[in-house]
Amino acid sequence: MSGPAAAGVLIYARHRDALANFYGRVLGMQPLHRDENLTVIESPQLQLVIHAIPEAIAGQISIASPPVRRENAALRFFATVPSIAEAARAARTLGGQVFDERWQGPGFAVCNAMDCEGNVFQLRERTAGHA
Repeated sequence: MSGPAAAGVLIYARHRDALANFYGRVLGMQPLHRDENLTVIESPQLQLVIHAIPEAIAGQISIASPPVRRENAALRFFATVPSIAEAARAARTLGGQVFDERWQGPGFAVCNAMDCEGNVFQLRERTAGHA
């Protein structure tokens, strides 16, 4: 992306660096910017702004290992990856999970996944005939 992103997702994180590494590797994103409060990573299709939760609040948040799935959110983002199987391997290595249930959409397969802090998002993979 050149210039400011037209759209993206902001994620508040207890462990900002771990979460940026997770999404960078699972979604194939590159670092764009980092300062004391946030890390920005991006791909040609998506920009993620990972904002550190202030320590006064973060110190009161416990993230289990392995993380507990947090599904009670009103929003969930999705990202398209070349291979859900490859993304699942990376997610497991980095403390997340890709769940087994799959759905088919027009030209794609989709499944739920969980990052290393328990946030649920979706992965999509294009299916045959749709590049």
